[in-house]
Amino acid sequence: MDIQWYPGHMTSARRMMQENIKLIDIVIELLDARVPRASKNPDIDSLAKGKYRLLILNKMDLADPTATRRWKAYYEKQGFAVLLMDSRNKKDVSSVGKTVQEVCREKIERDRRRGIVGRPVKAMIVGIPNVGKSTFINSFAGKAVAKTGNKPGVTKGKQWIRISKDMDLLDTPGILWPKFEDPQVGTALAWIGSINDDILEHTELSVKLLVFMQKYYCNLLSDRYKITDSMSAAEGLAQIADVRKCVKKGNEPDLDKAAKCLLDDLRSGKLGKITLEDLSGD
Repeated sequence: MDIQWYPGHMTSARRMMQENIKLIDIVIELLDARVPRASKNPDIDSLAKGKYRLLILNKMDLADPTATRRWKAYYEKQGFAVLLMDSRNKKDVSSVGKTVQEVCREKIERDRRRGIVGRPVKAMIVGIPNVGKSTFINSFAGKAVAKTGNKPGVTKGKQWIRISKDMDLLDTPGILWPKFEDPQVGTALAWIGSINDDILEHTELSVKLLVFMQKYYCNLLSDRYKITDSMSAAEGLAQIADVRKCVKKGNEPDLDKAAKCLLDDLRSGKLGKITLEDLSGD
């Protein structure tokens, strides 16, 4: 399955980021902890060149904790400051302001030497669609200042948000990049809901997910659907249809509905804590 999805508004969103990056001290990039590689937009590194960086592995509550720790160490070795977070948890979010001040310490000290005191750090928040950016912003700001939604493309334009006297935050729309060189990246993003479901073939996507989970998380499939490791992916999908009562007229299994149930269960966390990418080969 070759998944490519780059709506026209993403071109203008990328251009807007380019125009505003000169105003920014630090770029805060949200990743989805379940797909820490696929959710990292390679365009951001070139757009944010020369800026302080902070990566937030969001939705850690849905990801495999052991894998998440490995990914945190992986990005720290690349020189990024990294935080693990469930952006709905205010305790997690409360650490962001202090971390931003630490990452930007050199800039703040430089301003102080120049006699500039009290100027807020200007941060840009970026991330792919549906990574939880608006939820994070609302938790960070302590009020509803960004629209949230369980689908990509909710944020349409930019807005400046005063977080505190020490920080102003520029919110930007979620953007993907024009072409996925690795087909598995598109598949991983489709699994978590960062690509519009209307363009996806759910049955094929769910079969790929079953194959992955039978390799890495067979116990979770067994717990929820009674799927065994000896079943084929097609048999597994039929088993989901049976367990979840997905039937058509004539009592035939509704495999497309079963496929959507599997994806919904993954995205909501009902399957358990799952990371959909590993670090093999790195």
